[in-house]
Parts: sequence; C-alpha cells; structure tokens
Amino acid sequence: MKFINLIFLSVLMLNGCQKQDVEWSSFGNDLTNQRYSRLDQINTENIGQLKLAWQYRTGIRGTFQATPIIKNGVMYVSLPFNHVIAIDAKTGKEIWRYEHDRNKEKPMCCGPANRGVAVYDQQLFMGTVDARLISLNLKTGEKLWDISVVDELGVIESTENLALDDPNRQKKMSGGTGVSINMAPVVYENKVIIGITGVGYGLHLDNAEDESLNAVVGISGEYGRSGFLAAYDIYSGQQIWKFNTIAEKSWEGEMSNYTKDGEVLNRDLLYEKENLTKYPNAAKFGGGSAWTTPAIDSDTHTLFFGTGNPSPQMSGETRPGDNLYTVSLVALDANTGKLKWHYQQVPHDLWGYDVASPPVLFHTIVDGKIVPAVGQAGKTGWFYIHHRNTGKLILKSDPFVPQQSMFTEATPEGTIIYPGILGGSNWSPVSLNVDRHIAFVSGIHAPIKYTLHEKYTIDTPQKYVSSEPADEDQWGILSAIDLSSGTILWQHDTEDPLVGGTLATKGNLVFVGEGNGSFNAFNASNGELLWAHNTNAGVNAPAISYMIDGRQYIAVVAGGNKIFGFKQGDFINVYTLNDE
Repeated sequence: MKFINLIFLSVLMLNGCQKQDVEWSSFGNDLTNQRYSRLDQINTENIGQLKLAWQYRTGIRGTFQATPIIKNGVMYVSLPFNHVIAIDAKTGKEIWRYEHDRNKEKPMCCGPANRGVAVYDQQLFMGTVDARLISLNLKTGEKLWDISVVDELGVIESTENLALDDPNRQKKMSGGTGVSINMAPVVYENKVIIGITGVGYGLHLDNAEDESLNAVVGISGEYGRSGFLAAYDIYSGQQIWKFNTIAEKSWEGEMSNYTKDGEVLNRDLLYEKENLTKYPNAAKFGGGSAWTTPAIDSDTHTLFFGTGNPSPQMSGETRPGDNLYTVSLVALDANTGKLKWHYQQVPHDLWGYDVASPPVLFHTIVDGKIVPAVGQAGKTGWFYIHHRNTGKLILKSDPFVPQQSMFTEATPEGTIIYPGILGGSNWSPVSLNVDRHIAFVSGIHAPIKYTLHEKYTIDTPQKYVSSEPADEDQWGILSAIDLSSGTILWQHDTEDPLVGGTLATKGNLVFVGEGNGSFNAFNASNGELLWAHNTNAGVNAPAISYMIDGRQYIAVVAGGNKIFGFKQGDFINVYTLNDE
C-alpha cells in the first residue's frame, strides 16, 4: 500500500508540474546532465502541430553551441565571442545585453563558440574564449567580477615548421595552442566550477573554400601545458581548489599494450620506456583539456568530467607512457578537488580520442541490484557505463558508429581510421529517457587519414603527424542505446555528421538538429522521424524544453559550425503547439 501511495503522489506531482512554470536551470537541466524533460504536453500524438512561436536574431553570426538557461521566465544565452543576452522566454523580447570586451592578444583555441552559462540566485557565470571567468548581475547584465584563470597567452606555431613538400604548409592556419574556456560552468555549494581547453597542442588548418577544418597537425616537442578543472567562490571569484588534468607523479602509468576494456593499442613499449629518461619533462607540456560540463552526484559530493588528448597531439615520441590523466573519465570530490578515481579510455592517445561528451548520471541494475552509474559517449564509438562510486566498468555498449583500424599508427602513405579525431560522439551531450532506460547519442561517421611526415633538420629528422578527412563519405547516426544491456535499439542516419546533442522528453520524443538547418523530432520508441523544421543555418546545439503559464516550449539555437563547414547564422528558435 505504501508503494502504491508513493506512485499516486508522484503522479500528482507530475500533473502539477504540467500546470506550473518549469525551468531549465543548468546546462544538463540538472546536476545529472540527463537532459530529460518530464513535460509531455508536446508528444508523439500532436508533434505535427508544433510551430515556431518566436525567433530572435542575435546579430552575431558564428559557430553557435549554447544551451539556453531558463529561470523565472527569462532565457539567458551566451553568444559567440561571449556576448550574453537575457530574453523574455515567452515572447522573445530582449531584456538586457552584455557585450564582452575580448582580449584579442590571447589566441582562441577552437573558435568563438561558448556552450552556455550557469545561474545561481542573482548571479550569472560564464567562461570565455580569452580564458576568463565572469559573473554578471542576473537582473541587469552588469559585471560583478571578472578574473583571468590563466596568465599565459598560449602558443601559436607556424606552418613554416612543416616539411617543404607537405601540402599542409600552404594552408591557412586558424589555431594552435590558445588557452580558452568552451564549457558551460556548473554551480555547486557556492562554488562555480569550470575548466580550460586548448592545451593539447596541434595546428588547425582551414579548407580554402569554406574555411572548415581541413587538417590538424601535431608536431613532437615541448609544446602545450597541463589542463585543469577548478572551483571558484561565487561571490569573490577566489579560487577554492584546482585539479590538474596531468598527473603530478607517474604520468607514464602502467604502460600496457591494452586499454582497460581489452582493446589492443599496437604500442612499441620498449621504445617508449627507452624514451622515459630522454624526455623527463614531458608531463609539463602534457595537455588534457577539460571540454565537458561536469555531472555531480550531490549525495556523495562526487564530480565527474572528461579530459582531452595529451600534448603534442597525435605525435607521441616526446611523451612516452600512458600520459595520465588524459583521455579519461575522472571523478573528484566536488568540495576539495581531490581525485577519487579515473578511467583512461585510451592510454598514450595518438588519434585525438578526447573524452568530450559530458558524462551523465543514472541508476542501473547489476546482478539484480540497483547501483549508481555514470555513462559517457566516447569518441571511440562506444557508450561506457561505470559504477559511480568505484569507476569499475559495468559495460560497454555495442559500437554506435562504424569502426576501422581505430588504434593503428600513422604511416607515410596515410592510414584511414574511423571514428578518428572527429569522433564517434564529439562534444555533443547525450540525453536519457530514464523511464525507458535509454540513452540517445549523436554520432559521427567521418573516416580520417593519419599521415606520418618527416622534416629534415641540421641535427636529426623530425617526425610529425597530420590528420585530415579521407576522400570517403561522411554521415551522422542518431542512436538509441539500452542502458541495461548496451544494445542498439534503433538508429537513424543523417546526411551530415551529427554534432550538437539531443533532448529527450516525457512525450516520448527525441529532438536533434542537423548541419543542413533541419531541426527534427523522432519517436523515442522506434526512431521514426515525426516532425522537422528548417532554419537558414546549421542546428548544431542541443535543444531544451520549458513551460510558462501552462504552455510547453522547445528552444534551440542555430548558428552552424565552422569546423564542419555547416552554414553559420544567428538564430534562437522557440517552438510551441499551434492553438488552431
């Protein structure tokens, strides 16, 4: 009887929330990062009546990846280059606008995109592409405090460092090691937590036609620095703790020729061990960007986040060993920053398999018992599920993208690998339907050619590696993954690689955008496309859902993605059901 009463109470609470305002209060909707909306006013039966309620033009055309935040009927959105707007979430009317005065002397790591803001009480927090952490007054947009999280400007090398016969030497360079912040911060117990990117050294070279990313080049040597995740006092901006993503001791690790889940890495361990004494300072330049907004288990005060590739990127000669804690899912004490456990997906990474998609928290059943779990959609093309308290791998899903020669080294003639540097799932956040125990993953099939080059110098030949899209078809794959078994329940292929993330709702829907401008809704049970709306820019950001005055809305930004060559724009689109 008690169990039945609890169910009845839950139903009453859910029905009540359908009549009240429902917010989207943080990057992942809450600290679990599940991106699951329990609103079901918009559902599989009426999705065909979904219409554009309002559209806001930001005036800033550029790669747009932000998750809007909804609080007290106001939408807060970070724009490219870190401008911020506050909009009436019901009407689209602008309330205030903050213009960021960017330090142009600091090179950006990865373009102008920002993935969102965090709000708490009367403050808004944002990390910037010029490596600052800023707090704004939530009511007015006025700056409360502004700190620099790093002092150095970063390192920009030149294509002149490439061999004379390397075709990449003639290409335009758009980036190198520029320390930036791309993730949306998260607030926990009076701390705002954020990490830096751009420390996994590599030259970014553009396609001359559309300025999309054409190649990434990694050059062996003493380039880059250690990444970190840090917590700051929300009132003063003073740093409370800092976790370096490069191990202070024994960053070489166990030096196994296998990943922890049993994949063969084809490493020359004898050569690496010989190089340990030759490059004693390698960890100083170790890399390990922090790309992902952490998930936090408030019961155990445990924070989970992913780390990027080691530095220099793809060229491992000068960084022998496992390069801890790069390419890892890391668990920290959220109050102290102390390490609890880590799980390295790819030791001594040579391919760019960053742990880039945000981790997500849920519960699953192991040996008949309910256990707390943390999941992560890897660039490797597997969805990993770990025991939240210990880091033990519970299961690894079936591959959700094609895989070929994943851990094969580059060759002079070029080795074609996939998923590769663009990933099985890139930075795109997953969403869960926790009632159906399913994860929805945005996937990428993009074969990459890894080429080993040699540049002759006076003293000795210098080797480096370039990665560029192979002359093969690319496409996107939306996957539904059973969280109990790791099996693929259904998949839907899209014309272009999927980057941006998903939204799942109680209405049995999954929303995802495409680079061609299409914003889609799928049946969560079978993957059937039920609705689509086209915007004149790539929809390469995750959608959200909220409710005001008893009406459910779906919101998404559309500004394309320069790296993938998707058309850029400046749109914020908000949808609701047609009254007619």
